[in-house]
Amino acid sequence: MTIGYHRSAAADLDPVVLYRLLELRVAVFVVEQEAAYPDVDGRDVEPGAELLWAEEDGTVLATARVLRDPDAMRIGRVATAASARGRGVASALMRLAVERCAQLAPGAPMVLDAQEHLADWYARFGFTIDGERFHEDGIPHVPMRREPGGS
Repeated sequence: MTIGYHRSAAADLDPVVLYRLLELRVAVFVVEQEAAYPDVDGRDVEPGAELLWAEEDGTVLATARVLRDPDAMRIGRVATAASARGRGVASALMRLAVERCAQLAPGAPMVLDAQEHLADWYARFGFTIDGERFHEDGIPHVPMRREPGGS
């Protein structure tokens, strides 16, 4: 089966697709990682926000979102279904997110808050640690940044 990669503003999404994206985020962040937090935080519907996802045969395999912060583009809510891990799906989606940020705001840096154990994975996309370690919902995170033109 072929994996399709998509992007859309939340307001333009089919409600069933939006449901599946949110369902995956809850399955990974709230259930699997046991982090009870408000995933639906209002940022998905901000002007300029886009949701990206990988889908195979109607099943959402991975998702991410792209946001506009005041001084940078932000990538967040990167989540991959357990069944899709190790298949390169998240890597392909992350490359698309980086490309989309560069298209939306050429010359702007990109930022994200990485779970600390995934910092090396994000480094593969040109991100470097840019600040002190912090805990969010009991999980160690590090702020990361990618300068314009980074690889």
